[in-house]
Amino acid sequence: MNKKIILGVTGGIAAYKSAELTRLLTKAGYKVHCVLTDHAKQFITPLTFATLSGNPVLTGNFEGSESGEIQHIALAETADIILIAPATANIIAKIAHGIGDDLLTTLVLASQKQICVCPAMNLFMWENQATQENIKILKNRGIEIIGPSSGGLACGYEGIGRMEEPERILVEIQILMDTEQIYTGKKILITAGPTQEHFDPVRFLSNPSSGKMGYALAKAAAKFGAEVTLISGPVELIPPYGANFIKVKTADEMLEAVKTHFPECDLFISAAAVSDWKPKKYHPAKEKKSGENKIIELIPTPDILSSISKVKKEQIVIGFALETENLEENAKKKLKEKNLDFIIANQIHTNGENPLGSDENEAALLSKNGEIKPFQKTSKLNLAHLILKEVENSLKNISNF
Repeated sequence: MNKKIILGVTGGIAAYKSAELTRLLTKAGYKVHCVLTDHAKQFITPLTFATLSGNPVLTGNFEGSESGEIQHIALAETADIILIAPATANIIAKIAHGIGDDLLTTLVLASQKQICVCPAMNLFMWENQATQENIKILKNRGIEIIGPSSGGLACGYEGIGRMEEPERILVEIQILMDTEQIYTGKKILITAGPTQEHFDPVRFLSNPSSGKMGYALAKAAAKFGAEVTLISGPVELIPPYGANFIKVKTADEMLEAVKTHFPECDLFISAAAVSDWKPKKYHPAKEKKSGENKIIELIPTPDILSSISKVKKEQIVIGFALETENLEENAKKKLKEKNLDFIIANQIHTNGENPLGSDENEAALLSKNGEIKPFQKTSKLNLAHLILKEVENSLKNISNF
């Protein structure tokens, strides 16, 4: 493979995860060169990373400079990617404001390669306005942000701030390293998340879709060189860098946004979990609880896929089928009835395992020519990557794509 990764490790308790990350990256065939800050050495030893990577660990500006090379320049020029994990609030602030006071920060300043940052900190530090503004600065520069995730923190609190797990970071790095621009020149339109159909100002019909699959598809499509438009219902996710982002709430709003952008797209992926019904009547004031039964008449929401498939010309249209039973049969029926080119079939299992809201999924890609490509359970980002590759491969012989 011969791809070189500079792994920067900063001073946080999550540094122990970086040892496993080093092992996984090395096992995947990458050449890993670790750079530890002085604070990182308070949590984990350089020897650990030297042993796992098989390469010397650098911690200062002038180590190994006997050859006359300017070390941070030489490292910056030879690396394919710079990955900082964990990235503390301190290192994020330094990178955002161009401070170079040690090997790692001067290395980042000197690099013209892809930089990837994996935040890890106390949830209040993560939510601090200064940190959030610094994150925005990094994103606007094209720096990739992986995580943080939510869960138990070393400080004892529960919340967002955990460094993403090494396995997930590995997948992200593999995708970043995949330089295939298979969708260059193509415009891809994607819908994601749930819709909300209000009964009154404070109550609505919806579903537990997190939007993670649609956002993963948008992120993967952008990495493959596509011009991406993402139309999203209400979710708590950050839109992928570079995507044209459109925020909607209801099924009617999503349909109008899709109709506006569909004529210009080459490929449309309907990953949103659109509510099937909406209240017939909207109450402008909050309905008070009376202790009696309440009957709400529901009417169908617009069928976005069917509406779009009727007007498609040379565009490729891909839908999703989430089923509780007879997955393949129901997916094939939807594929035909809605005049789709592909459908991605996934299932809610009898044990309660539900892809809605999950970070992982297993699915199968069915095409209108009868081909079925199954994908084993994996992260949604990796699944998005695999699906888009398979779709492109299937379309290679279509002259208009």
